[in-house]
Amino acid sequence: MTRPFLQGHSDPTVQPVPASVVEKVDAADTTLQNPKWAVISIGANLGNRLETLQGAVDALEDTPGVRVKAVSPVYETEPWGVEPGSQPSYFNAVVALKTTLPPSSLLERAHAIEEAYKRVRDEHWGPRTLDVDIVAYADVTSDDPQLTLPHPRAHERAFVLAPWHDVDPQAQLPGRGAVAELLSALTRAGVEPRQDLELRLPE
Repeated sequence: MTRPFLQGHSDPTVQPVPASVVEKVDAADTTLQNPKWAVISIGANLGNRLETLQGAVDALEDTPGVRVKAVSPVYETEPWGVEPGSQPSYFNAVVALKTTLPPSSLLERAHAIEEAYKRVRDEHWGPRTLDVDIVAYADVTSDDPQLTLPHPRAHERAFVLAPWHDVDPQAQLPGRGAVAELLSALTRAGVEPRQDLELRLPE
């Protein structure tokens, strides 16, 4: 990919950028050094839910060492673990990305994005302005209580598996098997695709 705006052809007083520099810029922009795939689940049930999810996608893309590669369709889902009707419904989506960050740093960034949207953690299944969860990181499995990988409940959550399957029909959840098979074993009741809504892939 060439970048005409780096060449300066429109202004004769601007020296052309050497091709080798352009190549380095392009390489840095489109690839990461030995990147790992990660899958992030995002959800919100307070405020402008769609706007919040888009903000989370954009914030992930703005993270050094992260490139967002795919964003799933939006699903509207009933809140997990609470009485029906006791909270607003969630908008949920999945983001697939490549990153050079280690899982711990990606988790720190996820928490920072949540905090930017004033996420409060005073109630276990409480309503959320924004949830940003690492579902899977490459094929890493870990029992670290700070970050269990893959997410310990991902295999039983249709609101995670359905959008993930949309993004990658061949996806595998480490230690659990094919996302398609896991999803087929679950009910999709209360997990509805919102075809009228769309999250933009960052440019």
